[in-house]
Amino acid sequence: MANSKKLPLNSISNRVESILHERVHQNDHLILGLSGGIDSVVLLNILLSFSHELKFTLTALHVNHGISLNANKWENFCLDLCNIHNIPIKLVQLKINKLPGISLEANARNARYQVFENLKADYVILAQHIDDQAETLLLQMIRGAGVKGLSAMPMVRDQIPKERDEGIHLRPKILRPLLEISRKEIEGYAKDNKLSWIEDESNNNISFSRNFLRHKILPALEIKFPSYRKTFLRTSRHMSEANSLLDDLARIDSKKCVISDRIQIRKLQELNFLRAKNMLRYDLIRRGITLPSTAKLEDMIRQLFTSKLDTKLHIIFGGNEIRTFKGSIYVRKANKLPNKEWKILWNGEKKLEITEKGDSVKFIQEKGKGINLQKLRKKPIIIRFRSGGEHMRPDSNRPRRSLKNLFQEKSYPQWERESLPLLFSGEHLVWVPGIGIDCAFQASESDLGLIVSWHPNTD
Repeated sequence: MANSKKLPLNSISNRVESILHERVHQNDHLILGLSGGIDSVVLLNILLSFSHELKFTLTALHVNHGISLNANKWENFCLDLCNIHNIPIKLVQLKINKLPGISLEANARNARYQVFENLKADYVILAQHIDDQAETLLLQMIRGAGVKGLSAMPMVRDQIPKERDEGIHLRPKILRPLLEISRKEIEGYAKDNKLSWIEDESNNNISFSRNFLRHKILPALEIKFPSYRKTFLRTSRHMSEANSLLDDLARIDSKKCVISDRIQIRKLQELNFLRAKNMLRYDLIRRGITLPSTAKLEDMIRQLFTSKLDTKLHIIFGGNEIRTFKGSIYVRKANKLPNKEWKILWNGEKKLEITEKGDSVKFIQEKGKGINLQKLRKKPIIIRFRSGGEHMRPDSNRPRRSLKNLFQEKSYPQWERESLPLLFSGEHLVWVPGIGIDCAFQASESDLGLIVSWHPNTD
């Protein structure tokens, strides 16, 4: 194993050690993304050499995408490597499907980062290097990417905290300590330290755009411009600075245009076209939504600019949609309307999954609150979606009213009304999310009550 004290000051180990000293604190938990390739194997070797000195906890993570016929061999290699070094390893198996408009590789990358977001650690450590940066910049230029797409991968990237039922989940930061180190240096380290790694057979397939650049274009470029990696990195950093300023502008515009987390159409229309496009792009990214093409984004702005307050606009892009309702813009996943014939019996469970995407209803028993459990149990307790014609009386001081009227009073958009689960006692509508409990079933102080809550999956 490499000893950093005996290595030259410009060695890979010492450069990584300097980054770790600057970023990582005692008792931090680091999770290394371990593919089994040369880059992550080298980084594992370096991290092992400093884990005792810097007193951090090291775990490995291997994501098996199931794309290659050799995927299980790679998984076993990583498992054996970690067992040799007595390093805990988490194995995650994914099923990656081809989605329209998104390459298989991009879909696999997105799925991999979703795994990273849900980890409980201080840092996810990735082995991307300066050659990866250069390849990414060229690919983005070929695709016609904008300022954000041409920005450099940062050495450290914060991930937005995620709301969960138990509170706020702080996502681990992404740390790339090899980002200014070349592939050639990494290969030299691996050979000097007699490391073993696996080779992804697809890396030599030049039908993939990245591999074509790596094997055909960049070697020729290096002959004429040997320092292209550093100049490309400098360009990406300039783009990153410009993108940061555009984000600042979007935040300023959002303060004027966003109310209750929704862009207001009239306020958006007061901006010029470019600022409106910049703010909508920023809003989509903030929500974790994959951006549409430039042409599609500009078409969205044109339609929003010509919308009136009563226009019910519906724009679908990828697996997402934009809808407008009463002057507000709603951004959400494009889900099919639920089957109106669907229903499920509640038999005392604490939680019921309502949809395949993870929407759920939860139940807590508490005296004097919620639904009178004794009255509720007199007939079968059914959860189903709206079918039309439902009535209830949530307020004893007001008459029984149609659910349609109650939704209109609460300004519920039409598409949300159709996807809300309703709780019935027999044929009597008892509870509706956001509307409340029918007054005939409301628990008094002496009753055993049932508190019902609706938890849509917003991931």
